[in-house]
Amino acid sequence: MANGNVQHFDDFTLASSWERFISEIEAICRQWLADGPKHLLEKGAIQSDSSKNLYKVKSELKNAAKIYFMEYYFETNNDGKIADWICDLHDLQLSFGVKEFLVISPQSASGVVLDAPEASKLLSAVAIALSNCSSFCPAFVPVHDPSRKAYIGIQNMGTVFTRRFEADRIGSQVPIKFMHLEGLYELFVSKFAYSTVDHSMHLFKVHLVMKLTYRTIPNNDDDDDMQVDEENEESEASSAGGNRNRKHWDDDCPWSEWYSAEDPVKGFDLITTWSEKLVESSEMAVMENAPPQDADKWIITPNLSANLDSSKGDRIGFASQLQLLVNALNMSFEAQFMEDFVSVENPGSDNLKSSMIVPPPTVLDRVLKDLFHEGVHIPDFAKGEHKNSRAIKGATLPSLFAQFCLHSLWFGNCNIRAIAVLWIEFVREIRFCWEESQPLPKMPASGSIDLATCLINQKLQMLAICIEKKRELNEEFEDCNDDGFAHMEEDIQVGEVSTSSHAQSQGFDGKRDSPLKPETLIGSRTVASKFSINSGDGGSADKSTSDSTRRGSAGPVGSMKLLKSYQSLHAPFTQDAPLMTEDMHEERLRAVEAFGDSFNFSAQLERDTLSSDMSAFKAANPDAVFEDFIRWHSPRDWENDESEANGPSENLTEGMKDDWPPRGRLSQRMSDHGNLWRKLWDEAPALPVYEQKPLLDPNREGEKILHYLETVRPHQLLEQMVCTAFRASADTLNQTNFGNLKQMNTKMDQLYLTMASTLRPLQVNMLSGDSETIEDLRRLCIVFEHVEKLLTLAASLHRKFLQAPRVSEAIFSDYYNFYLPTMGMGSADVDVQKEFDMKLQLRMNEREVVSNMFTQPSANQSWRKVLSMGNLLNGHEPILREIVFSTRRDNSSGSHYAGSSPRDYQQEIETYRMYICGTSNDLRVALSVTSHD
Repeated sequence: MANGNVQHFDDFTLASSWERFISEIEAICRQWLADGPKHLLEKGAIQSDSSKNLYKVKSELKNAAKIYFMEYYFETNNDGKIADWICDLHDLQLSFGVKEFLVISPQSASGVVLDAPEASKLLSAVAIALSNCSSFCPAFVPVHDPSRKAYIGIQNMGTVFTRRFEADRIGSQVPIKFMHLEGLYELFVSKFAYSTVDHSMHLFKVHLVMKLTYRTIPNNDDDDDMQVDEENEESEASSAGGNRNRKHWDDDCPWSEWYSAEDPVKGFDLITTWSEKLVESSEMAVMENAPPQDADKWIITPNLSANLDSSKGDRIGFASQLQLLVNALNMSFEAQFMEDFVSVENPGSDNLKSSMIVPPPTVLDRVLKDLFHEGVHIPDFAKGEHKNSRAIKGATLPSLFAQFCLHSLWFGNCNIRAIAVLWIEFVREIRFCWEESQPLPKMPASGSIDLATCLINQKLQMLAICIEKKRELNEEFEDCNDDGFAHMEEDIQVGEVSTSSHAQSQGFDGKRDSPLKPETLIGSRTVASKFSINSGDGGSADKSTSDSTRRGSAGPVGSMKLLKSYQSLHAPFTQDAPLMTEDMHEERLRAVEAFGDSFNFSAQLERDTLSSDMSAFKAANPDAVFEDFIRWHSPRDWENDESEANGPSENLTEGMKDDWPPRGRLSQRMSDHGNLWRKLWDEAPALPVYEQKPLLDPNREGEKILHYLETVRPHQLLEQMVCTAFRASADTLNQTNFGNLKQMNTKMDQLYLTMASTLRPLQVNMLSGDSETIEDLRRLCIVFEHVEKLLTLAASLHRKFLQAPRVSEAIFSDYYNFYLPTMGMGSADVDVQKEFDMKLQLRMNEREVVSNMFTQPSANQSWRKVLSMGNLLNGHEPILREIVFSTRRDNSSGSHYAGSSPRDYQQEIETYRMYICGTSNDLRVALSVTSHD
C-alpha cells in the first residue's frame, strides 16, 4: 500500500495542467532546436509569405479547453545580424529587430488573445519553456484587436538581461506632433528620460535610421491627369489614334493600330534610406526638410498590373483574338461554302445567328475602305519580318490578305459568321478591281510568285499581275485605234502580216523591231544569256539579204556566228516564263507524270516556254539551225573541240573561212534519237514574240483566280487565315522596340519556331474537324499570350528607362525569371503563387531618371498638403515613413552570457529600440526594452 502511495505521489499525471502545458511547449521547442534549420526544411518547413529567406514550422498545443498554435520562424543562415531592413522581412523582424522568433496564438477566428491576464500567462509559459531549453529565442503573443497588429513579447538574453517587447497602432486621428520627426523623437525619449523637465531642453543623442517610400501617381487610362513619363518620350502621334482626344501610353507601339494594351507598369515605389547616425532634438527639423536626393540609397520597386500574371482580367490582344479564330476554324468544317454561314437556308443558321454577332454595315464599310481605298502604294513587304517568319506559310504582313486576316480578328467577335460576311465582301471588292482594271492594293504587280506564302496570297499576287497586263493591253488597244490606219499602210508596204494589234503600232528596222520596251527585258533570259549582247556589232559580213527578213531581234550576241550562213547570231526578244501558283505547278506535274517517266522531264514541263523561245530565235535568225539555238540557249549542251569562248575574232577575213564552221558537236542528251528539243524545233514556226500567243493569258487566269476565291472551301480559307494571322500578329509584335533584352529576343525566336511546327499540318490540307491539331492550336494561343505579355512589359519598361537601360533590363530579367515557371503550365489562367516583388538599388546617374517620373501633382492630387510629413520629392510626400530610434550601451565585462548568447553578433546592447511606421493618418509603434533581471 505504502509502495503504491509512493508511485501515486510520483505520477506525472497529477501535475497541474499549467505544468503539463509548459512541459509540452518545452518538448516541442527542444525538438525544433535539436533538428536545426536543415532538418526542419527536410521535415516540411514552409516558406513565409513575407520573406524568401524565412521559413516556419507549426505545432498544435492544448491547455484545458483551449487549443493554441505555436509557430517557429527561422532563417537558413543563422550567422550575423538580421538582414538590411530594405530586404523582405517579417513584420516582427522589422518591428523589433529580431531574426528568429516564436509566435503562440489561440485557435480562433481573430487569432489574437483578447484577455490581458491570459496573454501574460501564455507568454510566461513560453518564456519558462524556452529558459528550460537554454534558448534565447524571443516569443510573441498577438493581443487586442487584429487590426491593431499589437503584440507583447519577451526574450531571455542570458543570466543578466531580459528583453521585453510591445507593439500597437493608432489607425486614425494621429496627433499632429507624431506626424513630424521632432514629435516622434520626443515620444522615444519619453520612454527612458524620467524627468519632469521638457525633453526638448535635454540633449539626448540617439541612433536614427530612416526609410521613406514614395509612389508615383497611378498610371490609369481613365485618369485625365495621366501624364506619367510622357515628357521623357519622343514619340510620334499614332495615325490609328487620331480620333482620340487623349494619348495612350502605347499610341506609337506597332500593335496600337489594332488594340490599346493596358500599361503593365502602373507605376513605381521609390524607397530612400538614410544610414544610421547619432542625432539630437535640434537636428530633427533639418532631417525632416532634407531632400530625398540626400538619402544614402535609392531603391526602386515596380508596381505591375494584376492582369499581367493572369488572363482572368479579360485582357484583349492578338492572343485572345487568335483563340477565337481557331474556334472559327473548328466550325468551318460544318459547311461547303462561306455563303452557307450567312444563308437563311442553312440548317444551323439559327444557332449561328443567335450566338454570333455581325457588326453593322458602317463597320464593314470602314474595314473595306482601309483595305482597298487607302492608296495603292506598294508597301515594304520585308518590314517587321522576323528571320524565321518565312518558315510559316502565310502572307507577308503588309500584303492584302495579311491585312484582311488581321481585320478579321477584330471584326465583330471573330466568329465564323462575321468572317464569312467579311470574306464575301472582300472578294466582291477584288472582283470590282478586276473588272474595272484597277490596281490591286497592297500587292506587287510584277515579279515572280512567292511560293513560300499561302495559296490565297499567291492567287492575289497573280491577279495583280494579270490586272496590270490587262491594263497594258487595253492601253495598247486604244493607241492602236488612234493610229491604226497610218501604221496599217506601212505594214502592208513591207509585207508584214501581224497577228497582234500591238505589232500594228510599231515600225520594223530589221534589228530592234520588237514592240517590247527595253526596260521589260531586265531579268529576261535574253539579257541573262551567257553571251553578252553587243548591238553595235554590225560587221560587213552581216550585210546580206537575210537582214531584211529578221524580226524580233534584240541585236547580235557578241561575235557569235551562225553555223551555216556565217552571219551574226542575233538574240531574240522572248516572252517571260509563265507565272504559276503552287496549285498550277502541282497540276502540271501531275500532267507530266501521266505521260510516264522521261529524262526530258524538265523540258516537257517547260514545253510552251521552250517552243516560244525557238520561234522567236528562228524569226531573229532565219538561217539558223538547231545547233545554233543550242549554242545560244543552252551553251552547256554544245561541246567545243577547241576554245571558242568568244567566237571568231572580230578581224575576220575571207582567208579565215577555211576554219569555218567551228569544230564542235551537240551533247549526248541533245543528240539522242527522238530528242524532245529537236522535235519542238522542227515544229516551231518562225514568229517574233509580238506575233506569238501570250504564254500568260491574263483574262483567262484572272477569271480562274476569281472563281477560286469565290468557291474556296471554308476550312481551306480558315486554315490559310490561321497561318497568316499568327504570322502577321507575330510580325507586328516583332516591330516593337524593347531595347537590348536578350531574354525577349530569345522568346521571340522560340515563338516563331513553335508556330512553324504547330501550323505545319494546316499547310498540307490534312486537317479535319475536332482533330488534335485544333487543341495544339489552342495551346499555341496560350504560348502566344505569354510572349505577348512579356513583350508589352518589355516595351513599357524600355520607354520609361530610355536614359537608364540597366534599370529596365534588370527589372525585366527579374520578372522573366519569376514568370517563366508559369509559362510551362499549359494555361495562362494559372495563378502565380507569390506576387512579384523586386527591389533594385539605383546608381547615382539613374536617380534623375526616376525622379522625373514623379511629376508635380495636380491640385486635387495634393489636397492633403496641410498634413504633409515633409521630405517632399517634386511635391510628393512619402506614402510611408519608417524610423528606428535606439539607445545603446557597451557590453560590460562583468556580464555573464551563455555560449550562444547574442554577444556573438552584437557589439552593443540595444537598451531601448523604437520602430515607428506610419503615414499622416496611420501610425504604428513597436518598443523593445532591455533591462537587468
